[in-house]
Amino acid sequence: MAQQELVVVLDFGGQYTQLIARKIRQLHVYCEILPYKTPWEKIKERHPKALIFTGDSQEVYKETAPAAAPEAYRLGLPILALGAGVQVMAKDLGGTIRPGEHDPGKKIKMTVLKENDLFAGLAKEILLLPEQGKVVEKVPEGFTVLAATEMMPVAAMAHLERKFYAVSCHPQALETPAGTKVLANFLFKIAGLTGDWNIDVFIENTVQRIREAVGENEQVVCGLSGGVDSSVAAALVHKAIGDGLTCIFVDHGLLRQDEARQVMATFQENLKMKVIKVDAAAEFLHKLKGVTDPEQKRKIIGTEFIRVFEREAAKIGKIDYLVQGTVYPDIVESGTETTAVIKSHHNVGGLPKDMKFKLIEPLNTLFKDEVRQVGAALNLPEDIVWRHPFPGPGLAIRVLGEVTEEKLKILRAADAIMIEEIKKAGLYRKIWQAFAVLPDIRSVGVFDGKRTYAYTIALRAVTGQDGMTADWYRFPYEVLEKITHRIVTEVPHVNRVVYDITPKPPATIEWE
Repeated sequence: MAQQELVVVLDFGGQYTQLIARKIRQLHVYCEILPYKTPWEKIKERHPKALIFTGDSQEVYKETAPAAAPEAYRLGLPILALGAGVQVMAKDLGGTIRPGEHDPGKKIKMTVLKENDLFAGLAKEILLLPEQGKVVEKVPEGFTVLAATEMMPVAAMAHLERKFYAVSCHPQALETPAGTKVLANFLFKIAGLTGDWNIDVFIENTVQRIREAVGENEQVVCGLSGGVDSSVAAALVHKAIGDGLTCIFVDHGLLRQDEARQVMATFQENLKMKVIKVDAAAEFLHKLKGVTDPEQKRKIIGTEFIRVFEREAAKIGKIDYLVQGTVYPDIVESGTETTAVIKSHHNVGGLPKDMKFKLIEPLNTLFKDEVRQVGAALNLPEDIVWRHPFPGPGLAIRVLGEVTEEKLKILRAADAIMIEEIKKAGLYRKIWQAFAVLPDIRSVGVFDGKRTYAYTIALRAVTGQDGMTADWYRFPYEVLEKITHRIVTEVPHVNRVVYDITPKPPATIEWE
């Protein structure tokens, strides 16, 4: 197995840790995100080359306030603290903190006071978005002030000999060229890393780990949906164990138009993988009858999904492992020790506790753009690699309220029209995710001079890289007009179309 340099990102809470991890990987350095409460022995056994502290604002003097393990400062590892991680480092090492005085969300000018490796190659004055909450008032013993702002006398500090660095900027600042340069300087100039991680190394290491975990004679099943994540996961495991993998494709009746046929043609006929198709639409719809709460829908689907797997796997023989296409944003949004639950994902929070399988989740450290890179490297068809994300619970969370066959039929038709017109306009690859939603409302309309009382279709299209944040896509009006015209004239029981222009946050990409 190829050896790789590792940076551990210690998460002290907040939503921007994933952003930092993505930036590190884009610089070809492998990193893992761990909660700050992770036992130090578990961190040490990973042999990290550097640590990064990050988090949102914290009341660091409360009894429950986070603190890094004392061992983090004793092993001679370079450390970079960002955001509220600066407050943690300062407090841990004997500095003092006071409330900040800057305006939240307003960029300010930081002046570099001392030449140093962290700001090498940058101008003396840098615009940054300061961390909200507390700021450093007195630096710990042995630290030097590297930069300041008008309202923040310690905007950056360092213990140069121990290679401890801290910048009181909001982690979002890493999206800027200056922020990326600061991160690169820490990784390469200060920590001395080489930046040798790439997708080929990931594939090589993952394939080896799968082979070691599974062994020669054990059989593995994969939950195949035909989406990017499960498809890439299946291809990766197939590369590792070949015919030891059997894919089970559960048609739960919540798929998009003509999707079941396309999945079987791609994987069984084109990729020559073992695929068993299970028609379970009636079972899932029965379980969902009368259910309107989105979290309950997700958990019902997750549980039923596993039950179907257990039943079908029993027909195959002794199966010990289940492959799932879980990706990192799934885990984050489902809640960790340092993040709140945004929404449960059927392959994270929805799995039953008495599940009989051991899980193989080869993509659970990757973001969506990285998953696509793996798929391309494994020579998967382009229409799979670049397919828009589709939730595991399928259309059940795009039909708001109770899920019925009539509503699913309406939504499938509207969604198919939207995607078809987007592709005709050459916009599909410019959009991260596009889909139709069927809200649980009806409104009055007019058709052929007669009153109608019918459903509304909401259109959603967003841009982004990893699903953690997203902005609404600015469609050319003529494309929206054509989509709308086709939906209200071709889809029965629909008389109104609206377009969702809410970014994430505050909204999520899906409506449920």
